[in-house]
Amino acid sequence: MSQRSIRDIIQGQALFTTRADTTVRDACCRMAEARVGAILVVEPSGLLKGIFTERDALNRVLARSLDPDTTPLSQVMTPDPRSVDAEHPLGYALHLMHIGGYRHMPVTEDGRPIGMVSVRDALGTEIVTFERELEDFEKIAVAL
Repeated sequence: MSQRSIRDIIQGQALFTTRADTTVRDACCRMAEARVGAILVVEPSGLLKGIFTERDALNRVLARSLDPDTTPLSQVMTPDPRSVDAEHPLGYALHLMHIGGYRHMPVTEDGRPIGMVSVRDALGTEIVTFERELEDFEKIAVAL
């Protein structure tokens, strides 16, 4: 299990937040543009209020035939999501996500989001190693 700290994972990460009155379409457009699978919903004070994910768009909006142009995130987000402190290892967050059945977890300090980790973050160094191994195999195949 990865012992990289969550702080290391989120360092330099762009934080995507929005308000609860944002429409589903606007949130989805922002998520698509940023190529992220979730957006954090915050109160005007900056405190974490909820999370809206691509799964929420599918299961809570499209599957229920809600209008994404008029439905606010407050109606379809996951309110008060579990969050994790940046000082924990990534493995801790992955364990919580596995138990909870979700793929994204907000990282907070004093109730305010400072980042987000996802199951994809677990592949960080591992995927780089895998890509290098594939390149090596391709070079060997060409040489043979």
